[in-house]
Amino acid sequence: MNGAYTRGVIFVHSAPRALCPHIEWAAGTVLDARATMEWTAQPAASGLFRAEFSWIGPVGTGARLASALRGWTHLRYEITEEASPGCDGGRWSHTPELGIFHAQTDAHGNVVVPEDRIRAALEHAADPARMRTELDLALGQAWDDELEPFRYAGAGAPVRWLHRVG
Repeated sequence: MNGAYTRGVIFVHSAPRALCPHIEWAAGTVLDARATMEWTAQPAASGLFRAEFSWIGPVGTGARLASALRGWTHLRYEITEEASPGCDGGRWSHTPELGIFHAQTDAHGNVVVPEDRIRAALEHAADPARMRTELDLALGQAWDDELEPFRYAGAGAPVRWLHRVG
């Protein structure tokens, strides 16, 4: 493998059955490999399905996966990309109501709020309630709040372990 590689996970929290093969196709196109996902019913939303898929690819694959799913408004999903030497990780969260949110993450998966974003929050927040609103926005709290019931509903989902590849 040449260049910097990383790994991540696609968490499709809810999707209509008709979109499931299209999601696999889009992910497979980005990964240049077949992406077969094990779809299960999403208990938090009747008639919708969920799946998880672990991937390995060049740094930036998470952003390309998020772009491939962009515009499919009926999906709830998260894509993670682990940090690698010299590169921050990332998390992309999408809900039909809120659209997409992106955050940099550190080596432990914590959201990293850039200094300029904190300075802007300090500058625009005249009171503690406004400061909280600004920081919640920077952390993607609204996306976490909306996705949490779907994450929890997937707690018993099957897990596929990957071993050293390459």
